[in-house]
Formats: sequence, C-alpha cells, structure tokens
Amino acid sequence: MSACAPPRTEHSPPHTTPPPRRRRFRVEGADVSASVAVFLIALPLSLGIALATGAPLQAGLVAAAVGGIVAGRIGGCPLQVSGPAAGLTVVTADLIHQYGWRATCGITVLAGLAQLGLGCLKVARGALAVSPAVVHGMLAGIGITIAVAQVHIVLGGRPDSSVLTNLRALPAQLAHLDPAALVISALTLTLLLAWPRIPDPVGGLLRKMPAALVAVVGATVTAALTGITLPRVDLPSWRSHALAGLPEGPTLGIVAAVLTTTLVCSVQSLLGAVAVDKLAAGRTGPARVGRSDLDRELLGQGAANIVSGALGGLPVAGVAVRSTANVNSGAVSRNSTMLHGGLVVIAALLMVPLLEQIPLASLAALVMAVGIQMVSLNHIRTVTRHREVPVYAATVLGVVCLGVLQGVLLGIAVAVALALHRLTHTRITHEEKEGVHHVRVRGQLTFLAVPRLSRALHHVPHGTRAVVELDGSFMDHAAYESLQDWRSSHTARGGSAELKDRRTGVRSAGPPSSTVCRCRPWTPWRNHRCDMPAAATSKGAAGTTGTPRPDTRELARGINSFQRNTAPLVREELARLAREGQRPSQLFLTCADSRLVTSMITASGPGDLFVVRNVGNLVPPPGQEHADDSVAAAIEYAVDVLGVRSITVCGHSGCGAMQALLAAEPGAAPTPLRRWLRYGEPSLARLADGHPERPRLAPRPVADAVEELSLANVVQQLAHLRAHESVARALAAGALELHGMYFHVGEARAYLLGDAGEAVFDDVGEDVREAPEVGSLV
Repeated sequence: MSACAPPRTEHSPPHTTPPPRRRRFRVEGADVSASVAVFLIALPLSLGIALATGAPLQAGLVAAAVGGIVAGRIGGCPLQVSGPAAGLTVVTADLIHQYGWRATCGITVLAGLAQLGLGCLKVARGALAVSPAVVHGMLAGIGITIAVAQVHIVLGGRPDSSVLTNLRALPAQLAHLDPAALVISALTLTLLLAWPRIPDPVGGLLRKMPAALVAVVGATVTAALTGITLPRVDLPSWRSHALAGLPEGPTLGIVAAVLTTTLVCSVQSLLGAVAVDKLAAGRTGPARVGRSDLDRELLGQGAANIVSGALGGLPVAGVAVRSTANVNSGAVSRNSTMLHGGLVVIAALLMVPLLEQIPLASLAALVMAVGIQMVSLNHIRTVTRHREVPVYAATVLGVVCLGVLQGVLLGIAVAVALALHRLTHTRITHEEKEGVHHVRVRGQLTFLAVPRLSRALHHVPHGTRAVVELDGSFMDHAAYESLQDWRSSHTARGGSAELKDRRTGVRSAGPPSSTVCRCRPWTPWRNHRCDMPAAATSKGAAGTTGTPRPDTRELARGINSFQRNTAPLVREELARLAREGQRPSQLFLTCADSRLVTSMITASGPGDLFVVRNVGNLVPPPGQEHADDSVAAAIEYAVDVLGVRSITVCGHSGCGAMQALLAAEPGAAPTPLRRWLRYGEPSLARLADGHPERPRLAPRPVADAVEELSLANVVQQLAHLRAHESVARALAAGALELHGMYFHVGEARAYLLGDAGEAVFDDVGEDVREAPEVGSLV
C-alpha cells in the first residue's frame, strides 16, 4: 500500500484492484468438503447412467472425471458440476444402438467441437430463448424413457432401445421376473426414499451422507451378506478400454446425431448454470461467487466433451443433482468441482474390487428413480399456469415416440403455432352490469383486433362509466393508440374510463382525482399533481376515529406499489449490492429540494452515487468554531473509506436557501436555519466584492439574482471543499476530480462548470456525449 493510500477500516469495501498473485496453490476447506459430498453422489450415478445407456461402465467414470476437471477448470459456471447426465441417457443409448460404442465416442468429440464453435460465436444466451415448456417436456420425455427401460433390469430382464417395445414387453417381463433382482431393487428404492426422511435429531447427522450412496451401499452389503447371486458391475482392465473411433454411416444421420448431442448437452448445461446462479445467490453463509459466463461455460462443456469422447467416455453436461449438492455443501470456487473429478480418478484406479461388488439391479433402481424425478410436478403446474400444456405434451410424446431431437423440434413447432394462435385470436366482449359498462379483452391486443375493439367500445354510451379489462401480455402500438383515443374522447364527453390489467391488478383511470394523488413512481410525469386539498391535509384529517390520514394512506399505497411492481425488477440487483457492499464512484452533494431527483438527472442506478443533501448544497469550511461536522464526516467517509473518484457540487434554479440569503435581515434572531445559512455568506461576499470571474451561463444571460447567487454558491462551495484535508490529499495524489453543476428545474437542463480560471457553466446538450473537461475549479 502506498504512503498516500488511506488506511482501511472495518467499514471499507474490498479493494477494486486485484490482490497480488500467490505462488502457492491454496484450496479452501469448504471446497474440500463439498468435493467429497459431490464425489459420493457422482460415483454411483455415473455407473448407473453408463449401465442405462448400454456403454461400458468405465465410460461413466471417465465422463465424471473429465467433466469435473476439464469443464470445472474451463467452464464459466464455477459451481456447476459436469459429468454423465441422465438427460443424455436416451440420446447416447440410441447412438450406441445405431453406430456402436466407438463411433458414439467420435460423435461426442464432434459435438464438443460444435459446442466450441457456438461458444466462440457467443450465442449461449440464445439457447435460453427456447420455451421452458419445451425444455421441461424434453426432460420429462427422457425421464419416462429412462424409467421404462430400467424397469426391465429391476425385474431381472434386459431392456430394448425403443420405449414402445419396452412397454409392450412389460407384461411378459412381469410374468418372468427375478425375485432376487426385485428384492435388491426394492431395498435400493426404499433406502433412497426413506433416508432423507429420517427424523431429527439423528436424521440431521445421517442426512450428511448422500441417499444415493447409502442406497447402493446398503443393497450391495445386503447382497453380499445374503449370498444373493445377481449380475454385478464388471469393470474390465483399463488396458482394454475402447477409445473413440470415426463414425460410419449416412452423413445426414451422423450430422443429426451430432446436432442432437450438441443441443441436449448445451441446453441442459446452460439452464443448469442459470439455476446454479440463483441457488448460489440465495445462500448466506459461504463467500459469493460471480455470475456465470454462459459463453465460457459452453466452451468448457465443449472441451470436456472432446476429451471425454477421445478417452472413451460418455457425453458430458451440467448435472443438476451434483451441482445442487455442491452449492449446498458450501463450495466457494471451481476447486471443489475439480477435486471431485480427481477423486473419481482415484476411485476408478484403486476401488475397482469394491465397485465390482455392486449389483446391476441396484444401479438400475437408482437410475429409474432419477428418471421418475425428471417428470416434475412443479414443471407441470408451471406450464399449466401459463397455458402451455399443449407444448409440454407434444414435446413429451415426441421424445418418447420419435426421439429427443424430433421431440424438441415438435415442441418448438407447437409453441410457435400456439403463440401465433394467441396473437391472432382475441376475444372481446361487452356487457353492462349495475350501470357500469365492462369491455373485456381476452388474448393479445394487436392491430388485427382493433376493428373488433372499436366496435365494442362504440357500444359504450357517452357519459357513462366504463371499465376495460385487459387479460393479455401484449399490446401493440395500433391497439394502444386506439384505446387511448377512445378513452380521451369518452372522458371529454363526461364519462369515465378505467383500464384494468387483470394479470397484475394495475388500474389506470385517466387524469388523477382532485382529492387523492394516484401518481406512480418512475412513470412519465405528464400532468403530474401531488397537491393535496387543504381539507385532506389539515391536522384534523385523521379525526378521532382512528381513520388513517391521507398522507399515511399515500405512503402505504406507494410502498405497496413498490413491493408489487418495482421490487421484483430490482430485487436481484439490490441483493447483489447487499452482498458486495457499496462501491460508489461519485460523491454527489446537492440541495435537499424535493424537485431534484439525483439518480434521474445523472442517469445513475443504485450504488452509483454517494449522495449528501442539505439546504443550499453547502460545504462548511473546516476549522471554524461551532462548525457542522455532518457534511465533513460524509466527505471524509466518501474519499478515505469508499474511495470515490469524483465529487460534484450541484446547485439548482429557484433555490429557497439562496432566496433566504438574499432576503436575510441583519440582526435577526438566530434560528437553526439562519445559523446553517451562514456557510453561504461567502457566496454573497463573492458577488458583493465584484469578483473578476463572476459566474455565468455560456448559452444565455443569467436570469436573476437568485440564479447568479446559485452559480456563485457552487463555485464557493468547491473552494470550501478543497480546504478539507482528505480532499486536498486525494487531489494532490491525482485520485480525485471536482465538478461543479447547475440544474435548471424548469428547463430540465444541466450545466457543468467549465475549465480552470473561468466560472462559466456550459450547457450539456442532448448531442453532447461526454462532459466537458473540468480542470482546477477555483
């Protein structure tokens, strides 16, 4: 730390400069414990997924190790764990059936190259545009396919590659089931379902062991102790492990296979990365990890698929179960994912005798449970609520009956058709009820529906009360203009028109009432009136009956509006600021006038400005007796602790403090306001002394004495500001800039103080993209 750098305090935010690199590799303890938890889940699932695809069981271990090490190191989502995913089971099994295992590995390599290309093109976020109903339907269809196939292994048989064939063969399989396989499978499912439900306090300790591992170990130990003879895991020597080969067959079929693998791997990984971001943002204990870089995540997944396919492993994608366990176990970096991959390598090399004791029926039951869980009831409720059941059902049936790629394309086609149907089919009704005319619009309101909307509105008599209820998520410009023109015409003829959005409950009733201000925050301020009638604002408005005063109701109404409309939009950003602390770049010192909205004037968001407001935007000079320390404390905190890079003093037109200074009577009784305004007296003296550089506006003459004093006050307060020790030190080090600003409320126009030696405020016009250079201001 340099000699001029301020000392850090317990309130200081983290330095923006990166810390010096450490030569010694360091792993946090939280990453070590998380990697162990993920490894214990990944080991049995990787073997089970390999079994479900018909691939060599070692291929699952290869994919788990490569996904952890390669995707974990390169990928853009540090906490997402990649490996063989259940969502790829159907695709991989179909590829093995058509092309053989070595060719499937070659297709995996080609899919990885395609992912690298997509990552370089930076199209990762485009995958998120796919309808969630299509994604949920794809996962559900894959889950059904997995579950139906694994039922045959659970019953002691062998599945076919076709779902329909497996369903037709199920009665015969039930007639010739293997009791030993059924017992081991039932024990696995029982442990899998019961383990997370063990009651506390014992359950709290036992649940630290993953249910999947407990189920497989329990079934394996039971089979060993009872002497049950069943097919078990067979891991051949690594010397005979098959590597990737070139796929042979029709070019179109191979291209379709590569595209299918690329699509499923990419979509599942990207959606998983978004889900991991949300999961990590919601936890409070461990250190926060940055948001995912989806394009980099696509590059990491592509690299992992290239390596996994080349080494004879299954396709790799982000896995929800392992990623969730990684986040919940407290992982703080990508080291946990990489360590889990290293543990899989160790297990594959040193734990072969133990792994070969696992019954295949136990792994099949485990994968069957995973497949059933992929048909999520929450997803079904979501698509039902959004009226996208046709899209979901079409995708599920397409995946089950035709294949993953065909099912996804079918789902997308149904989604597009449904969107076009909703866009072109709008129902408009009109009815009168108790003297109120209700016009209801069901569906999207576009220019195609304008003629029918006009006919319905034409049936509303003049001078009556009308309510237009909108039940759609879209309204184009033509429909908006038609609706607004009718409302203006209807209200001009003595009627009242209220627009109501049935989805959000938001009402719009035209001009505000004369008795209650219904203005909404951050809406266009056209015809804005916040003046309350005298009767409503009188001290007796609340009465003695406990009725809330109008200002209290307005406060509650404003808070409710924020919670309902604004909070959902800003919650994620404010949560980030709450975690990271404030790191403003500017100290903005301005007047307490209610008409000055600093964030609006400077187009700033939360966390950008450290704002200090007082009457007259005054900066008490240091060293005076009985000086006010509140402004000085804010300046010191902003410069020394927050490390702001600039300070702006902003005056404004019609300033009441400047008017009070001009109208002050000598010898008047001191009041808190008069004592505070004494810090503005040097601004009066600057004008009275005939300062050679009288402040002025470049575009036009100064309007009056109040405006001239406001300009002089900005210049004078900058002089006071430079006298503060922290400011002077930062200016000398070149770490701080000072700016003067004047805002004309009536013109809605800002003026910046010009170059050194000239107290000229220049207009910041609409065509000015950069502020004029500001030198030494005094």
